[in-house]
Amino acid sequence: MTARFRGGALLLLACAWSQAAGAFTATILPGTRAVYLRVGNGVFTGNYSSGGTPGSGGALNVVSVTVPAAVLGNGTDQVMTTNATQANSNYDGFAFCNVPAQIYVGGFYRLPGVNGTATLSATAPTSLTNAQGEAIAFSQIKWTSSGNNDTGAQPIAAGQFTGGTQVLASFPVNSWRESCHTFSYSNDAIVAAGVYTGRVTYTLSAP
Repeated sequence: MTARFRGGALLLLACAWSQAAGAFTATILPGTRAVYLRVGNGVFTGNYSSGGTPGSGGALNVVSVTVPAAVLGNGTDQVMTTNATQANSNYDGFAFCNVPAQIYVGGFYRLPGVNGTATLSATAPTSLTNAQGEAIAFSQIKWTSSGNNDTGAQPIAAGQFTGGTQVLASFPVNSWRESCHTFSYSNDAIVAAGVYTGRVTYTLSAP
């Protein structure tokens, strides 16, 4: 089974540092209105904390698992792996995620002022499908959330795809937030052999 996820940086428009209890977030200085999101591999020149700038583009990263016939449908979660190669935060270059086991999800929302919130959402189809039109519910895919040296609650929390669009996190204005997601397949159903695919699109949007 293969699940496809939209990777890379999405520049939708267009410093002070703090450590939240348990997980990494950063307060950034107000500036030109901008929203930046990276999922998996992305494009960024330098690091944000030292004056680096985001770009647009990046690979369409793949998260996948092969389920052995002997355990098919037995309800034991199957850990998925990725083809992501970028583990470091674009905020300060810290090796925040562990590739290829994890996908980096993070970015920032910036305004000249101090009021506003951006929303991170994910949009997935109802099912993953194979060439014969057979389906696996997308809700069979879930993720945990962590980051190297982090403890406690993550800014982009663990969850499970529901099919359709779901809200994953809020980004307060003038903040950088990031987490590393490890995906797994719940393996709750006996399905026909084949390669099942589906694409998830992550969007960081602001009014």
